[in-house]
Amino acid sequence: MHTLSLTKDAEMETKTAEQSSLDYKNAMSQLAGAVNIVTTDGPEGRAGFAATAVCSVSDNPPTLLVCLNRNSSAYKYVTANGVLCVNTLAANQQDLSTLFGGKTPMDVRFSAGEWTTHETGSPLLSGALASFDCRIRTVHDGGTHDILICDVVESIASDEDEALVYFRRSYRQV
Repeated sequence: MHTLSLTKDAEMETKTAEQSSLDYKNAMSQLAGAVNIVTTDGPEGRAGFAATAVCSVSDNPPTLLVCLNRNSSAYKYVTANGVLCVNTLAANQQDLSTLFGGKTPMDVRFSAGEWTTHETGSPLLSGALASFDCRIRTVHDGGTHDILICDVVESIASDEDEALVYFRRSYRQV
């Protein structure tokens, strides 16, 4: 009898945790986020992924925070190279986000777009609203993700006037 009671309690805790996670995901879908392609290149190789979990930490010194899922196909490349570039997408670059957000092979991802490099060697996307060439300063445990604190070595802004954002599980233009 006591074992049955513990099993039911464990089931209730699991359902509560699952519901809590779903509630969190639904609430987070209400936050609009800029769509970014985060890229890297170096001894480990070239890779990139789509991300909305990017934000400014400080302007003195210029610092960004980037969250990277440990299960991402780009994870080993980014962490081993120690450099990255955050490319904030313009409204007309939604197709790139779709490519970099899925299971598309890396060479196919990078064939769709024009890329240059600057100081770190990470790919900068031509036509992006902004690009932030960075060196990873520190990595922190964020559960399923690593939180990368990045020193910005160069910032580039374009004249594009419309941004691509993700809101309520859909792309939007602002």
